[in-house]
Amino acid sequence: MAEEAGGGGEGGAGTAGETTAAATGGEESDLGFYNRKLHNFPLIRYSDMNEEMRLEAMELCVTACEKHASSNEGAAKMIKETMDKKFGATWHAVVGMGFGFEIAYDCKNLLYLFFGGNTAICLWKCA
Repeated sequence: MAEEAGGGGEGGAGTAGETTAAATGGEESDLGFYNRKLHNFPLIRYSDMNEEMRLEAMELCVTACEKHASSNEGAAKMIKETMDKKFGATWHAVVGMGFGFEIAYDCKNLLYLFFGGNTAICLWKCA
């Protein structure tokens, strides 16, 4: 009877269903893990900026994320406004978790990094 309730048919199908349910339950119960800070240094995924600009932008991103830990919007606004002042207008910044992007940007003006384990920052300039 227990095998029929688990998914019917062979025991293997019931086991797979139970494994999937256990994995889903594990993900839901471990949401605290995903919100935990895994590291506190920036991990650059891609950048085509020159060395000086990349270091300044990276330091700015870290400072903004630490200052606005509870507000991704505040961090993005701080990054954008500071980059506009230092390197001219038309900078854009996205700060958050679980986003994708496809952008057009000026060459040598893109930075994509992770900070705090799961917070991503995409910073670029376009005309």
